Amino acid sequence: MKGDVAMKRRTRIYYTPEQKAIIWDRYKQGDSLHDIARTFDRYHSSIMPTIHQTGGYLFDVIATLDKQIEQCYRQNALCQRISKIPGIGPITATALVATIGNASNFENSRQLAAWLGLVPRQHSSGGKQVLLGISKRGDIYLRTLLIHGARAVLQSVKRKKDVVSGWASRLLARRNNNIASVALANKNARIVWALLAKDQEYCAPIMNV
Repeated sequence: MKGDVAMKRRTRIYYTPEQKAIIWDRYKQGDSLHDIARTFDRYHSSIMPTIHQTGGYLFDVIATLDKQIEQCYRQNALCQRISKIPGIGPITATALVATIGNASNFENSRQLAAWLGLVPRQHSSGGKQVLLGISKRGDIYLRTLLIHGARAVLQSVKRKKDVVSGWASRLLARRNNNIASVALANKNARIVWALLAKDQEYCAPIMNV
């Protein structure tokens, strides 16, 4: 009985939902959980070398791709320009430049932010505009990169005294972290448009003394 209790606990922790279904089906047919678990353990032991080999190969592929991205970043002036924006690193910069292409195709910064799905949806009711959640249209990958980058910036705003950190701190005082992250991602997307479409260099806002 104690063995079954232990195996039930182990089954809940160590096995996937699909494996659990097979285990409980065999258990109901009268097989002991210990025997069933030993069968799975032998199977896992037999495939572990393949998993390790495949994992090693995938790590090598990822390392190669990382080097290629880094090389593209270093060779592209536009990527380096927009990576000066807090929250945008080499991966986000190369992805944005490669996907956006000619930023002048967008009439303004809001159009780019809307294309990325970072502007709030609007609903009119009784002549009054109501802002809803972001549209989430456009490229999910780019939007995710921008939002994750914004989250990283927000984690350190309390330790900094620059203009962007001050703006973000005031926003966090009124809104939750998710909303603040999207707002900063939206802001960064608009700055990206200005730097690319107007051929400008990023200049961090100066705090008034």
